Amino acid sequence: MNNVTAVSPSLQRETDYLSTLIAYAIENQFSVAVWRLPNDSVKHIVISRKPQLLKRDATILEELEQGFIFAPFDRNSDTIFLPADYKFSFTDGTLRAPEHPVETTSHTWFEEQFQAMSAKVTRLHHAKNTEVIHHAVTDYTSLVAAGVAEIEKGTMEKIVPSRTKMIDLPPEFDIVQSFQNLCRTYPNALISFVSSPESGSWLGATPEVLVSVEDKQIFRTVALAGTQPYQEGTNLKTVAWTQKEIEEQALVERYVISCFKKIRVREYDEHGPKTVVAGNLIHLKSDFTVDMKAIDFPQLGSVMLQLLHPTSAVCGMPLEPALDFLRKHEGYNRQFYAGFLGPVNVAGNTNIFVNLRCMQLLDSKAILYAGAGVTIDSIPEREWNETEIKFNTLLNVLK
Repeated sequence: MNNVTAVSPSLQRETDYLSTLIAYAIENQFSVAVWRLPNDSVKHIVISRKPQLLKRDATILEELEQGFIFAPFDRNSDTIFLPADYKFSFTDGTLRAPEHPVETTSHTWFEEQFQAMSAKVTRLHHAKNTEVIHHAVTDYTSLVAAGVAEIEKGTMEKIVPSRTKMIDLPPEFDIVQSFQNLCRTYPNALISFVSSPESGSWLGATPEVLVSVEDKQIFRTVALAGTQPYQEGTNLKTVAWTQKEIEEQALVERYVISCFKKIRVREYDEHGPKTVVAGNLIHLKSDFTVDMKAIDFPQLGSVMLQLLHPTSAVCGMPLEPALDFLRKHEGYNRQFYAGFLGPVNVAGNTNIFVNLRCMQLLDSKAILYAGAGVTIDSIPEREWNETEIKFNTLLNVLK
């Protein structure tokens, strides 16, 4: 197992449950999602026998049943929705009593099927068109330099080029143990494992909220940008940010506000920017909140999801020239990196995040993904170093 530590009997039981359920789903060509929300102790798993493929403009969150959404970066590609045919939740290693009819049915089904289930995940779903690409230093620094040159021309204010890194997984790599390690190491992130025949298998720890709707009333989103390595014990009040990082985050803020303006939403609260910890990194973050009932906008979550994705934090600004630059120069398909994912209408809430700090799992290897915000003041070698630091979010739990 990875990062061997003393594990309580209850947590081991939870790990065994999750391993059994994931193995069953994959062996039967079902789709599965496991997640834990930031600053929450509850872990969830849903199994979906037949995922739905949704068109971007036709995705109405409020009309979806309980489930998990997984969308690629490309706005023209289908979004995958995993309806919760079976759902289970765990707290502190203990399987929680059913709180929803789907969970009641799931518990009965599990008791009937348990003896026939495998106890360990031995294979994965693989996406059909996975590109195996490894970007060298010169590839990425040249890409960043090309982005800076375009910004200097006035074509864009910001561009977010990304790259990949292929790694060999440790011989003892275990999906659920790695998921549990991420949960322990990064309490402030959405920790997730998603696997389907359509998407392949992905593991991640992302800090960035895209759309959150609480109890059909409170809408939330964030502007998150600027990156520095974090050292345990650092006093966040003493952190100094460069002009480049401050401007990068301000561009994301302006993008969020521009989306509100497009739909004439003026009644929002904005707090920040402030320095926040995201695992081994710190960022600048501003929080936005809207009372949906006060402005009588019950579908604000769906509307803002379509407007926000892809945000300037993962693409650039203005959006269209940034997208055009990435299509021409980035040189690979991001697939689900920098797309979005999260639980929909679970316990009355929807929590969708940008898919950052993620990797695609293959048989004995994994593809890591990371990007860096490039402005007119960017230095290509520093942006390369930033992506290396972001890769470590996942690499640190695989050793």
